[in-house]
Amino acid sequence: IRPFDALAESIAYQQLSGKAAATIFGRVRALYPGRKYLDPKQILVTPDDTLRLAGLSRNKIAALKDLAAKTIDGTVPSSRAFARMSDEEIIARLITVRGIGRWTVEMLLLFDLGRPDVWPVDDYGVRKGFAKTFGRRKLPTPKELMKFGEKWRPYRSVAAWYFWRALDAPKKTNRFDSPES
Repeated sequence: IRPFDALAESIAYQQLSGKAAATIFGRVRALYPGRKYLDPKQILVTPDDTLRLAGLSRNKIAALKDLAAKTIDGTVPSSRAFARMSDEEIIARLITVRGIGRWTVEMLLLFDLGRPDVWPVDDYGVRKGFAKTFGRRKLPTPKELMKFGEKWRPYRSVAAWYFWRALDAPKKTNRFDSPES
C-alpha cells in the first residue's frame, strides 16, 4: 500500500457517488502523465486552480495539500512504519490530516492494510447490518456496538464485513415457505 495514494483517493471520494469520484480522481491522476502513483511534492506545487479544473472542491484541495505536506514531513507514516504500529497509533497520526477522520482511517485499516480487529462503530452500514441481523428495529448506538463487539475481538473486522453483507441479503422469510406463497 502507498498511504499517500490511498488517502488521497479517500479524500477525493468523500461525499460523492462512486462514478463521479472516479471521474474526478481520474482527472487528478491525468494531471501527472507517466506516473503510476501520485507524488506529494508534485501535489504541493500544483496550482489550486489546476486542481479545481480537475473537479476537486476547495476543501478537498486543502485536505489533499495538507496530506501531501504531512506525508513529506513524516506525520503520515510509510507502509513499512504502518507495519510496526497499532491501529490506534495509526488512527491518532492520520486524523491530524485535514479531511481525514476516524472512519476514513478505519476503512484504510480494513481494506488497504487488512487489519483483523477493526470495529467501525460509527459506520451506518455496520450499525444497520447489526440491527438487521439481530432483528432490532432501532440502530444500536456506537457505545452499544462497541460493548457488543468485544465478543468478537480480535476479529471484529470479519464481523463488520458480515454486517455490511447482511444488508445485501434478501428480507428474512420462513425457510419452509415455498417461493410461490
